[in-house]
Amino acid sequence: MLAGGTLAGATDDAMTERKMSLGADVRIVGTTKAPHMERIIDIEPDLVLFSTDVCEQTQAAATLAEMGIHCRGFSVTTYGEYLDMMKTLCALTGREDLYLEQSRTVREPIESMCNNARNDPRFGKRTALLLRAYSTGVKAKGSDNMAGAMLSDMGLNNMADGENSLLESLTLEAIVEADPDYIFVVTMGKDDEKTIEALAESLTDNPAWAGLTAVREGRYVRLDKMLFHYKPNARWAESYAFLYALLYDDETG
Repeated sequence: MLAGGTLAGATDDAMTERKMSLGADVRIVGTTKAPHMERIIDIEPDLVLFSTDVCEQTQAAATLAEMGIHCRGFSVTTYGEYLDMMKTLCALTGREDLYLEQSRTVREPIESMCNNARNDPRFGKRTALLLRAYSTGVKAKGSDNMAGAMLSDMGLNNMADGENSLLESLTLEAIVEADPDYIFVVTMGKDDEKTIEALAESLTDNPAWAGLTAVREGRYVRLDKMLFHYKPNARWAESYAFLYALLYDDETG
């Protein structure tokens, strides 16, 4: 849509999770991990976009391609990959002007913030723990996901990188031992209340949690899932601006 294309169908998360206004003519074609093949075929799309990170979508695209339906897959973890995708799609729609606008409003402010961060003496000297919370538990995440890549760009050292114990078996004892300067959490799923309850049960209700440096000093931060879990697309610079303000605009750092 940002590239000037007309949407014919989408999986239901566009409405149920991202709260997008798709229009009455847009068909819902299943879920993220269960695309509905008959509905996709029925709308006769000129192009089917899919995520190469979701095996069910990759499999569906292979079947559709065998039927002569043009498919294009993307993996988008960083803002650079988002802009690469936009360049490809704008070339297909003939709207180079829209790509140039995205480059101006996304790439330029992000690169400016990253350059300013790299010139700050605090860059690369602080540690962070990134948590992804579910209604069933919580996991540490490294720099190989969207939010983790942003934290790395902003000069934080992710304590899960290279630490298999944190990635595979997260415990409060391991967090206390690491004692990161910042703790970030992104909630998953549709029911944030249940997710926060599960996070409290597993970590934050424990008295030892309150003793962590990040918690004591107000650097335990819940990240907006619209900016740090779902791909922020045209709002990608907002994600970086939030982190930059938190890490570098504050006099205390």
